[in-house]
Amino acid sequence: MKYKKTAVIIGIMIISGLLLLKKDLWEKNEDLLREQILSFGQSVKTIDLTEVTPFEWDTVYSFSPYTPKEKIYETVGYKWDRIQETVNEGMNQMVFLKDGKVICYLYGYPTNNGYGIFYSGETLSEYATVLNVDDDLTFQVEREEKVVYLIKD
Repeated sequence: MKYKKTAVIIGIMIISGLLLLKKDLWEKNEDLLREQILSFGQSVKTIDLTEVTPFEWDTVYSFSPYTPKEKIYETVGYKWDRIQETVNEGMNQMVFLKDGKVICYLYGYPTNNGYGIFYSGETLSEYATVLNVDDDLTFQVEREEKVVYLIKD
């Protein structure tokens, strides 16, 4: 009986651990996006954002530093877990959507992520800019040490 309880407890711990390791779709897509951008050769000077995103999307929002979570939720149209607020000027916070659903979430410092995406698109509010899949999506590719930057003015 003692061994049976121990086995059940161990089984529950293993399943709980696996559930914590499971990534959401937007995290998996962010990993794929990172891999794609970091695979650029040195000769690449411009890219089309739709050619480097390994997932389908129709809208992407870029949020200004210090944007409150509530404003992000309001702009995107719904709440989802694990969203964070940026705490510094140099951080990225972007949300890619397809049919109104979050499919990729980029957050953090480019130096930590290995890449950054910056653009000044159509301003929706003091907090957000937006690009749609049918906009001009040509970005300049710049490199600084081991970080790749995609920049659109």
